[in-house]
Amino acid sequence: MTSPPDPLTNRSRTIRYHSPEEDKTKLFIWTGLEQLRALADGRTPPPPISSHIGLEFVSVADGDVVMTAQPDESHYNPIGSVHGGFFATLLDSVCGCAVHSTLPAGVGYTSLEIKVSFLRPITAETGPVTAHGWVTRRGKSAAFAEADIRDSEGRVLATASSTCLLIHPDPAR
Repeated sequence: MTSPPDPLTNRSRTIRYHSPEEDKTKLFIWTGLEQLRALADGRTPPPPISSHIGLEFVSVADGDVVMTAQPDESHYNPIGSVHGGFFATLLDSVCGCAVHSTLPAGVGYTSLEIKVSFLRPITAETGPVTAHGWVTRRGKSAAFAEADIRDSEGRVLATASSTCLLIHPDPAR
């Protein structure tokens, strides 16, 4: 018979978020840069994924986005470090948002692929991490971005490269 978990280590986390806009057409009346700036300055509620990893915007520019996230024990894998999904989610977010910032009104995107290189572990003791994503090339149907995650000392913890599919409005609609 196993004993119950120690109350000092039995923690919980409450996730609060706004439901995403159901009318997707409202999301595309602004350029990508306008959409991200509205998120960054609080005029638009953040996407639900943000609450899971403590994701916040630091800066948004054309083709360049910086965000922070707060790792904690709720992100741990079985070996006591932050799960790779935390890294991948953060890197996918900054790569995608960097691409998003270059889009004209009415154009969307989705991640086609992302390659992540894990260079150093992250734990709750790492503290806030900063992710920087930038577009390396944008074409008519695809865009390419790179990103890194750094700790407060500036050490690179992970890097990524990503390809995003650009989704243009259907002219038949």
